Amino acid sequence: MEIRLLTVADVDNYVQIRLRALQESPAAFATSFEEEKYTALQKYEIRFQSPYSLTFGAFSGGHLVGVVTLIQEERLKMRHRANIVAMYVIPERRGSGVGKALIGTAIDQAQRLEGVEQVYLSVVTSNKMAQTLYTSLGFEVFSTEKHALKLDDTYFDEAHMVLFLKNFQ
Repeated sequence: MEIRLLTVADVDNYVQIRLRALQESPAAFATSFEEEKYTALQKYEIRFQSPYSLTFGAFSGGHLVGVVTLIQEERLKMRHRANIVAMYVIPERRGSGVGKALIGTAIDQAQRLEGVEQVYLSVVTSNKMAQTLYTSLGFEVFSTEKHALKLDDTYFDEAHMVLFLKNFQ
């Protein structure tokens, strides 16, 4: 498996896996497939050029099998924070270490960013596998948001988690 920073040249592959994620795991993301299916290409071409946003891809046999994005806050008073978003591993590769490697890469990169001291992420509380992974890497739940997402008539709670980098070993 290879993990590397994605570039504009990877946008088509990224959009394919992103749209797959939104279709297969709609409760795991704040964005819906319907919201992104027509605008994703342009959106991610712009994001992949931002100095505040880094998207990493995990490749196996030349295929993109997982992704994660690390976004550093841009506002002066919040530049000590970064957020992990859009984490996804294709179902066939879950439990094989891809997710751990991707989150580890995001944490390593956060440690290299000037001034970043803490990393945040949110996870739907019903996704116990992901929550266990994040906890194993040192993330701690600091709040739970009831009814954070609504899909049709079903509500999903989100755990908001933080990793303080000075404590990370």
